[in-house]
Amino acid sequence: MTERFDCHYCKESLFGKKYILKEDSPYCVKCYENLYSNTCEECKKPIGTDCKDLSYKDRHWHETCFRCSQCKNSLVDKPFAAKEEHLLCTDCYSNEYSSKCNECKKTIMPGTRKMEYKGNSWHETCFICCRCQQPIGTKSFIPKDNQNFCVPCYEKQFAMQCVQCKKAITTGGVTYREQPWHKECFVCTACKKQLSGQRFTSRDEFAYCLSCFCNLYAKKCAGCTNPISGLGGTKYISFEERQWHNDCFNCKKCSLSLVGRGFLTERDDILCPECGKDI
Repeated sequence: MTERFDCHYCKESLFGKKYILKEDSPYCVKCYENLYSNTCEECKKPIGTDCKDLSYKDRHWHETCFRCSQCKNSLVDKPFAAKEEHLLCTDCYSNEYSSKCNECKKTIMPGTRKMEYKGNSWHETCFICCRCQQPIGTKSFIPKDNQNFCVPCYEKQFAMQCVQCKKAITTGGVTYREQPWHKECFVCTACKKQLSGQRFTSRDEFAYCLSCFCNLYAKKCAGCTNPISGLGGTKYISFEERQWHNDCFNCKKCSLSLVGRGFLTERDDILCPECGKDI
């Protein structure tokens, strides 16, 4: 007696018929499709065993139904994108959702490199310096009047040049006698210390720190022999080609301040009237 070979579900004989094995159990085509076939997202019909089942993120399509939701062109073996459950070919996706290049006004295709700045987008090859026309890429740039410049071109065209070193001043310059300087170039003529943020003065158009200026040019006090700068409102007494700090203009004998008082001289000394009455 011949052994039976039936569909696992409907029990009809499978001799001479097409069947599908699932978990080692045979099924006739009709039962298998009713029980296990996926439903096509597009036409909502089962995807039979005689059709190719195309899937994307747990969703399934007949090969003929796997199309762009806008232009209806087939997406089989082609790149595509998904937007709000809809499948789109790259052309339709780009036209609908991709950024437009601020320079050439063409679509920036998905997956291509783009440059963004203040809400605008460019193709990498379109984001160029308006002066040298070279791509800026990821290098630093400076925007001016709705145009973008690479740093070297901006410095050549717009930046002030230091009167000392003749190089461009990009940040933190100093203006002296209406001329621009780098902070590090604006130094004391004598000791070369930076003068930016410090008190300084000048002689013959050369800048000096107060210390160097006093040592080189200031008159010396006849009392303490230190320089009298005369800067910042410093008060001093001058008499017969000699000068004194206010605090140093004192009687040689009793040290009484002679500022605003009468005094006498004895050789190089100054005396109050009381101490000088016996002269």
